[in-house]
Amino acid sequence: MRIISGTYKGKRITAPKKLPTRPTTDMAKEGLFNILNNHYYFEDCSVLDLFSGTGNISYEFASRGTTQITAVDANANCIKFIDKTTKELDFSIEAIKSDVFKYLSRVKSKTDIIFADPPYALTTEEFEKIVMLVFKNDLLLEEGQLIIEHSPHTDLSEVQHFSNKRKYGGSVFSFFQI
Repeated sequence: MRIISGTYKGKRITAPKKLPTRPTTDMAKEGLFNILNNHYYFEDCSVLDLFSGTGNISYEFASRGTTQITAVDANANCIKFIDKTTKELDFSIEAIKSDVFKYLSRVKSKTDIIFADPPYALTTEEFEKIVMLVFKNDLLLEEGQLIIEHSPHTDLSEVQHFSNKRKYGGSVFSFFQI
């Protein structure tokens, strides 16, 4: 995996092979950040990275100047890797080991961008639960967005708060807004 823009543009980060992850491809990341770049000043926004895995998306935001980043994953080895990489690159990423659904049920802070990259095998109901928890608990700031990465086989267009989707290869980003 590599960081595609910002201070660490081109920096390769090698995650241990044993991590149970599927990092977002460079092509998909580039497409996503081109969209976000038109809506946010990365230095001024806050990010919640759910199912963060290797921290790929968090590093991309940090490289672009975002300093308020929280990465949440249930896997202890993923959290250790994010902590290690955060220290090495002097990023400001808070890594939290937690089940994402439990975390969303108890967190109180609002954020600009919530990015979720759950396992593609989640059921439609589980994807919907992420959306429901974010909006029921009022976790987005004004003009904020929830972005869920999923496979082309999952259709979230009928889920409440859906605004649009973009497809990049084998990945789809569904956007949700207030």
